[in-house]
Amino acid sequence: MAQQIKLIATAAMGLESVVANEVKELGYEPNVENGKVVFDAPISAIPRCNLWLRTADRVKILVGEFEATSFDELFESTKALPWEFFISEDGKFPVSGKSVKSKLFSVSDCQAITKKAIVERLKLKHGVAGKMPETGALYKVEVSLLKDVATLTLDTSGAGLHKRGYRVGQGEAPLKETMAAALIQLTNWTPDYPLIDPFCGSGTIPIEAALIGQNIAPGFNREFASEEWPLIRSRYWDDAFQEAEDKAKYDQPIEIIGSDIDHKMVQASIDNSKEAGLGELITWKQMQAKDLFIREENGYIIGNPPYGQRIGDKEEVAQIYKDLGSIMNEHPSWSVYILTAFEEFEKYYGKKATKKRKLFNGFIRTDYYQYFGKKVKGE
Repeated sequence: MAQQIKLIATAAMGLESVVANEVKELGYEPNVENGKVVFDAPISAIPRCNLWLRTADRVKILVGEFEATSFDELFESTKALPWEFFISEDGKFPVSGKSVKSKLFSVSDCQAITKKAIVERLKLKHGVAGKMPETGALYKVEVSLLKDVATLTLDTSGAGLHKRGYRVGQGEAPLKETMAAALIQLTNWTPDYPLIDPFCGSGTIPIEAALIGQNIAPGFNREFASEEWPLIRSRYWDDAFQEAEDKAKYDQPIEIIGSDIDHKMVQASIDNSKEAGLGELITWKQMQAKDLFIREENGYIIGNPPYGQRIGDKEEVAQIYKDLGSIMNEHPSWSVYILTAFEEFEKYYGKKATKKRKLFNGFIRTDYYQYFGKKVKGE
C-alpha cells in the first residue's frame, strides 16, 4: 500500500476555511467540506498536523467510504478495507458510531457489525487464532452514516486538539482554545502590534495569541494517541517535535494584556499562562472594561465578553458594550473584534461593524463583530 493516506481535520461550524488555511500552510492541499477539511498526505503529516493545527478539533485517518443500505453491505465493505495497515496485532480498537438520515439507523448495531468485520479482517491478515488480544495501543474507530454513505475513520489525536495541556483553572463557560485561536487568525494581527482582551476569563485568547505571536506549536506540551502506533515511526514524531522547536520564535517581543473584573479569573489566567510556559510574557490585570486605558496609537482588541443570556444580566451587559464603544470611539486606528450572542451589540456599541461573521461558540450561535482600524500616517 502506498504511504500516502487521506486525512480529515474536523472543524467547528464556520471555521472550515480557517482550518483549511492552516492545512495549506503545512504544505498539503485542502478540500473543504461541511465540518471538515480533507487532504492527501504522507504518514509523517499525522504528527505535524496534530502538533500545528490550532483551530481543528481532531485529525482522523479516512480508512474508507462507501454506500451501505444493508448490514451485509456494511460488513463486507468494512472487511474489505486494509485495517491491518493501520491497526497492530495487539491494538485496542473500540468502535463508536452515529447515523443521520440513513436506512441503517441503529447505531449500536452498526458499531457491532463494524467491529466484527474489522476483527475478521485483522485475524486473517495478522494470522491470529482465537480472540484478538487488544492489549496494545489505542485505535479509536468511528463508523458514521450520513444519507446511506458510511465513513470509517481512525482518530489520531486522542483528546481533542483544544486540550493544549495548559488549562489548570477555568470559569463557568471557558472559550475553547481552538475557537480562541480562530478568533485571532480571523484578524490580521501580528506580534508587532499590542493586543488587549478586556474580558479574558481564564486567559485563553491572550495565551493563544502569545503562542501564535511566538510561533509555538499548540500541541507542543501534550500527548497524542497515535504516538503509540507502530505505523508512525518514532522518527516522524521526533522530526515533527524538532521542527516545532526550530520554528518557535521565543525571542519575539509581544505586548499582550488580558484583564477581567473577577480576580479569581485573573489568577486562573496567570496560572494557565505559567503552565503554557509563557511566564511573564502576558500582562494580567483585574479591572472593569470601562477602565480600559489605551496608550499606543495602534493595536487590537479581541474579546469574548458576557452575552447577557441570564435573567437580569441584559442591562449590565448592554452597559459594558456601551462603555467599550465610547472608549474605542476615541481610538479609531485600533481594530476591534468582539464575539457575542447579544443581538443588539451594535446598537449599544454605537457603531455598525465593518464585517460580521456567524460562528458557534459551543452550541451558542454568535456573531463575530469586526471593526477595522483606520490607518495612521506613516504606516
